[in-house]
Amino acid sequence: MNSAHTLLSIKQLEIDYLSRDGQGRVTAVKDFNLDLAQGEIGCLLGSSGCGKSTILRGICGFEPVKAGEILLRDQIVSSASTHLPPSKRKIGMVFQDFALFPHLNVLENIAFGLQHLPSTQRAIVAMEWLKRVSLSDKADAYPHELSGGQQQRVALARAMAPEPEIILLDEPFSSLDIELRERLAGEMREILKANNITALLVTHDQFEAFAIADKVGVMTDGKVLQWDTPYELYHKPVNRYIADFIGRGVFIKGVVQANNKVKIELGELDLEEDRSKDIGKAIDVLLRADDIQHDDNSAMQAEVVRKTFRGADFLYTLKLASGIEIFAFVPSHHDHAIGEKIGIHLVADHVVTFSD
Repeated sequence: MNSAHTLLSIKQLEIDYLSRDGQGRVTAVKDFNLDLAQGEIGCLLGSSGCGKSTILRGICGFEPVKAGEILLRDQIVSSASTHLPPSKRKIGMVFQDFALFPHLNVLENIAFGLQHLPSTQRAIVAMEWLKRVSLSDKADAYPHELSGGQQQRVALARAMAPEPEIILLDEPFSSLDIELRERLAGEMREILKANNITALLVTHDQFEAFAIADKVGVMTDGKVLQWDTPYELYHKPVNRYIADFIGRGVFIKGVVQANNKVKIELGELDLEEDRSKDIGKAIDVLLRADDIQHDDNSAMQAEVVRKTFRGADFLYTLKLASGIEIFAFVPSHHDHAIGEKIGIHLVADHVVTFSD
């Protein structure tokens, strides 16, 4: 990436902390690398304990760096020998619980971070940001009078008002109900993009990540395994861990055919990579729920062993003749009973495979 457009750059970062027994150090982040461009929204996605929140703390300056570098606009703000104080980094932060002051109204909450401005100017700037997040009618309301989504937008406006270089968001949707999360992630993306704000968030929820981010980094054990667009992560995972982590799917055995196809129990699929040297070899094929289509006229049958109603569709767990279980999204007007056999066929366009 051209450094002239790179706002945040993290190089070979390592962060550790004192163990619980106080007898040693625990490595939370190791050999971590990331570049984020101006106006780009990035997301660190991973399960609890993978190190994603530690990265945010390191960028803010709350966590010292053991090795590597964190740079903002080519200036080193953290390294083993350099540590710029958090107050000097021009970084905005949105916390899980929003951290709004309950005794201040909405306008006062946003103005709180504008102490460098005259009092009259603070109110004007705060109101401008309220308009940008479509809450100008809530200026006099107090946090407890707002919905969770409204509180989130106030927290975002407060973080953006001082015009930081970058905004960091720590699990910003975790306190909201599941149905609200994806919609609010989309709204937050629109606000950030409209104001050309660079942002990095962390989450364990891939639907949130995909709804808001331009680039997503899948993390485990303190490292980013793949930093890519949501589309590429889903369709071109670089290893089995990411293939299994992203989406809902299973690996099924296949054999490479002479016509650059792979034969599996459900039929044949075209391979995207040239496998002419692997004819006859066994490989693993990733099948996700959207690769299987319900078809009453198909001779290929599968038994419904579990089902989850999702409103517009069911997520069926289906058992093939071999005993292997796969997933399928089926429109909810096809309400089949547990134990019933239904017709299915393959509709996979992007075939993800790994060596056996």
